[in-house]
Amino acid sequence: MKNPPVIIAEVKTQSPFGFKSSKSWEELFTLANKVGDIISIHTDSRWGGSCELVEKGRNLTNKPILAKGIHMQDEEIFRAIKAGADFVLVVGRIPNLSEVITPEVLSKCIIEPNNLEELIAIPETFRVVWNSRDLVTGGKKKEMFTEARKLFKGWLCQASNISSVVDIQEGADAVLVGSDLEKFAASLSKS
Repeated sequence: MKNPPVIIAEVKTQSPFGFKSSKSWEELFTLANKVGDIISIHTDSRWGGSCELVEKGRNLTNKPILAKGIHMQDEEIFRAIKAGADFVLVVGRIPNLSEVITPEVLSKCIIEPNNLEELIAIPETFRVVWNSRDLVTGGKKKEMFTEARKLFKGWLCQASNISSVVDIQEGADAVLVGSDLEKFAASLSKS
């Protein structure tokens, strides 16, 4: 690997796919703050998140914060930034410029396409997350990170199913580590 990728460490207490952490939000935040270059905090209640937790995290670190959620409504993006997020994950769409989505707000959006068809429609000026998890079923997508990397030449983050540094794919500009953050942190200290 030429340059080590940016580590986005996720504070994830639960998921709608059956994951439930044995650690508290505070314990996970402490680990994420230690390991991550960027801290990912969920805004979606299905993942144990809220904008209040983004605000709480903002008061606990000087590191950049990614508000992680689907963010289907522009107001949700604005609310996350107002709570202290430096970046906001937006799934399945690129927000249109509006009174709420100014060029400055749009520059803070990280786009997560649902599939390769959506990926190729994203301008390479955006930061993009390729999530190996299907957000409908919770299972793995058929399309792999390597396929996404071939199609998208801009900044690309590998997400989900990462439990060790050996899981990091060539060409990843960043990795977003959630459910397996403890295992990943242990692998980092060994490498």
